[in-house]
Amino acid sequence: MRARHDDPVIPDDVTPQDLNGAARNELKTLSKENAEGVARHLAMAARLIDDDPALAHEHAVSASRRAGRIAVVRETLAITAYAIGDFALALRELRTFRRISGRDDQIALMVDSERGVGRPDRALEVGRSVDRASLPVDVRVQLAIAMSGARLDLDQPERALQELDIPEFDPDRAFEWTPSLFAARAGVLEELGRMDEASLWQARAIIAADALDSANGIDDLETVIVEEIEEEYLPGSDDGATFAGGSDESVEPDDEADPEGAEDLDAPSDVVVPQVEADATDHRDGADDVTAGTTERAPSVEDEVAEILIEAGVDEADEGRDD
Repeated sequence: MRARHDDPVIPDDVTPQDLNGAARNELKTLSKENAEGVARHLAMAARLIDDDPALAHEHAVSASRRAGRIAVVRETLAITAYAIGDFALALRELRTFRRISGRDDQIALMVDSERGVGRPDRALEVGRSVDRASLPVDVRVQLAIAMSGARLDLDQPERALQELDIPEFDPDRAFEWTPSLFAARAGVLEELGRMDEASLWQARAIIAADALDSANGIDDLETVIVEEIEEEYLPGSDDGATFAGGSDESVEPDDEADPEGAEDLDAPSDVVVPQVEADATDHRDGADDVTAGTTERAPSVEDEVAEILIEAGVDEADEGRDD
């Protein structure tokens, strides 16, 4: 016998249309009345998952009792179970979802759930069991992050960093998955004791998230160039540290380089270049102090008075008279 379950209340303003079209299509095998009830519970689960995962899970349980053979229902139940920390239930439901749908969309969640029940070795096996090339890009990135976490569980930080070295890792552009990928890299670098690099990548994660937030509402947006707003967070350092690769090595200056090249907009974006406002006469080959001004003496008050007198036609010989 199943445990007693009281359906949570659904507000009157929640309708089946609040559920996305693809999910509603999966419910067409149900009766109209049942499909509408399941759709409303799923819509509530999606609405509450971030703010109240426990209540979202109750709605998912109600939906599963009405339509346990529908893939999206089992998927929702798995996601809400994961959100409340019931990793064993999440694993069971994810396996059922995978068997019903034939899809690997939630493979990263399966890997993480295996980690949640204390089986990082099994997590790696699950992650290696799929053809990554066949996965959607965002799923492939999530899987890399989950696999990296499993490596950390096994005290393998170097290999955890390698798991994140995927083609989708782009230090200069922000995609939907970029903040999570950068944050994961920062966490691994912190485990390795490379704190300066970890701080840089954590800052990049914030930059990417802010860039994506500011781009909301632009339907045709594919990428956001992070370097355009990078200075607001990381104004650079005098040693020219390489940002993308996380290297501490300084960039040696080119003695023959054109000083004006420092302002070239086509310069590689993975190097933080200090911005210096100075006249062209201030640039000197081999100069270490980029903040130094010109060598000319600033005009004194006496100089300015003398210039005014000359312009007024007063002879220098007249200076010093009482009048």
